[in-house]
Amino acid sequence: MSKFGKELIESMQQAARHARGHKIRGMRATTVEIPDVKAIREKLHMSQQRFASTYRIPLATVKNWEQGRRAPDAPAAAYLLAIRRRPKEVMEAVAGS
Repeated sequence: MSKFGKELIESMQQAARHARGHKIRGMRATTVEIPDVKAIREKLHMSQQRFASTYRIPLATVKNWEQGRRAPDAPAAAYLLAIRRRPKEVMEAVAGS
């Protein structure tokens, strides 16, 4: 078996152990904070429509996030965190594009 094949098998075994809750030495786990979209929007005193149009997010996406049908992926979660921390600056940045 090739070196790549052996490394691939070892990686898959590590992933399986990790999925079962085992800590794997040398394996990094990335945790993405999923922001509460509705709380961010309500803090900004915006309707779903206004929030979506202001930050250039499809309205259906905002609704799906808020109703729990979908969760933001990592880039969307980062964008939402930026909106939560600096709403005015993000608004200005997207308005200028």
